[in-house]
Amino acid sequence: MNGTELADLVARVAPVLIFFVAITVVAEIADAAGVFDVAGHWTSRAGRHRVPLLWLLFVLLAVVCTVFLSLDTTAVLLTPVGLAIAAQLGISPLPFAMTTLWLANTASMLLPVSNLSNLLSLHHFDELGVGHAGYVRLAAAPALAAVVGTLLVLWVFHRRDLRGRYEPDAPPEPHDAVMLRVAGGVCLAVGPLFALGLSPAWVSSVAAAVLLVLVALRDRPLLRRLALPWQMALGVAVLFVVIDVALRHGLQPVLESLTGTGTDAAALARVAGSGALTANVANNLPAYIALESVTADAPQRLMALLIGVNVAPLVTPWASLATLLWAQRCRARGLTVNPWRLAAQGLACAVVAGGLSVAALAVAG
Repeated sequence: MNGTELADLVARVAPVLIFFVAITVVAEIADAAGVFDVAGHWTSRAGRHRVPLLWLLFVLLAVVCTVFLSLDTTAVLLTPVGLAIAAQLGISPLPFAMTTLWLANTASMLLPVSNLSNLLSLHHFDELGVGHAGYVRLAAAPALAAVVGTLLVLWVFHRRDLRGRYEPDAPPEPHDAVMLRVAGGVCLAVGPLFALGLSPAWVSSVAAAVLLVLVALRDRPLLRRLALPWQMALGVAVLFVVIDVALRHGLQPVLESLTGTGTDAAALARVAGSGALTANVANNLPAYIALESVTADAPQRLMALLIGVNVAPLVTPWASLATLLWAQRCRARGLTVNPWRLAAQGLACAVVAGGLSVAALAVAG
């Protein structure tokens, strides 16, 4: 890799990693300020003592969180909210845990900021003349189909636990009112700014800076407790270099034979299936990085790859970083899910949600 190639790689990767670190800061401070706790409390109150309505409202919260604050935020911060709601109301925690896990992945299609792989794809969408707004238009139907498919599978597997009523409302926790309002306002502001097409790296960096100043003024010890994913960001950067070198030394022809050519329904399904298989064998991020080189010849093929690596990595526990983060939060709350059950139900969700998403892309694209 010569200097020019390395500079091009850095120019592409740096904004993604800046966004990743900055949005983590936003999410961590918002959680400490009580934004997610209050959201969970409002959800339980708005459920009107009906478990199905409570679940649907939690679904809405998970989708909004994933779309605007990324899947990792949902996995890390919304998982304990769902488990806490279930514990406080005396209802089964499993549907809420699975809702968080699956929607963190399957709802991460609509905006570039919803998933790191989406952010990485913007470079190619721009080259194909699609751009940010075009990405959202192309992703809208597949994103909606993926969420609908996920809800269908969730209801089939967990409908018995999603019936009945609950008596008490989840009690609110005391919070610093100023921090709560400012952090909540920042979270509400970044979503529309992302949707408008402003640079995710700049928006998230400004949001993080505002909240860091707030913490310095209101709760300085919190600055030392913020867990920034520097090691993870470094690992992603190294991964980019390794795959770029591999593609230049013989990997690309192998991937071309795997993904095929064309943009008809069968071809799109093949691309999505290749992404899903590779993501579940390895991990969704390296799967995307490797396969984008052989699918970036048409917007529909690139979107099909995103369906495969975003919606379908639900079978193996290492297929998505969000799954690993989710499992960690579940264990911290005393919930363990049988891995075989998790794999079987995850496979069903991947097939249904991914299949509907590819079909929507083939029809709308």
